[in-house]
Amino acid sequence: MPTLSAAGTFPLADRTVNRMGYGAMQLAGPGVFGPPKDRAAAIAVLREAVESGVDHIDTSDFYGPHVTNQIIREALHPYPDSLTIVTKVGAVRGGDGAWIPALEPADLERGVQDNLRNLGLDVLDVVNVRIVGKVHGPSEGSIETQVAALAELQRRGLVRHVGLSNVTSTQVAEAQRITPIVCVQNQYNLVQREDDALVDELAGKGIAYVPFFPLGGFSPIQSSALSRIAEGLSATPRQVALAWLLHRAPNILLIAGTSSPDHLRENLKAAELVLPDATMAELDAIGRA
Repeated sequence: MPTLSAAGTFPLADRTVNRMGYGAMQLAGPGVFGPPKDRAAAIAVLREAVESGVDHIDTSDFYGPHVTNQIIREALHPYPDSLTIVTKVGAVRGGDGAWIPALEPADLERGVQDNLRNLGLDVLDVVNVRIVGKVHGPSEGSIETQVAALAELQRRGLVRHVGLSNVTSTQVAEAQRITPIVCVQNQYNLVQREDDALVDELAGKGIAYVPFFPLGGFSPIQSSALSRIAEGLSATPRQVALAWLLHRAPNILLIAGTSSPDHLRENLKAAELVLPDATMAELDAIGRA
């Protein structure tokens, strides 16, 4: 069984979690829509993740929609006291699987209520508000209305902590003037490095940075240099790409997702991979290229 503690821990809200977590998006059907082909296998992956030491799961009720949260509830409820579940609001799904922005205060409250119901919870640990931006990249603009709406739900006791997704440094600062922000979830990986400065800024403030698509998402990272480095370390390219993130900054929390038990074990073993300084320099060069 992988030793997740090798990657260390970091504060997330009022808890300290292992830096290697799990993202539940791939538990839904193709295109993150509808049920999975094998629900029993999805349940087994979740249970193995928690048994292996994962204490941070990322999800959303618009995965499926509803499907992923219902699977999490079936697999893990009643939840271990040590488990932190982070969800997100800000979108709904169309009948054709389209991702439709839902960022008005009433939309966000409905999203919170959907997450509570399908996860079987009375209060959500952390809720990220997902800003539309440029789909997988942020764009400037005020997010005061959205953050204030979540802060009101926090005041009402439905949400413990607030996070942000797909945002800029300016938007983080705006949000912090309204309520404490405990994490930021943006696209970032070995070859998508636009957030380098934000990662470091948040590290200085003790705020967790949670990269989505840490392995490239719908366009997996492919690099002959990465494959060569991985071979030299007796590891897989996936493991090296995840280990690079863990070495990149101490506030990075990983939520690599999979519906495959084999891929789960492969991902979790990245926590044990040590990257020498020279190897980190080689990997950094891939991103610059």
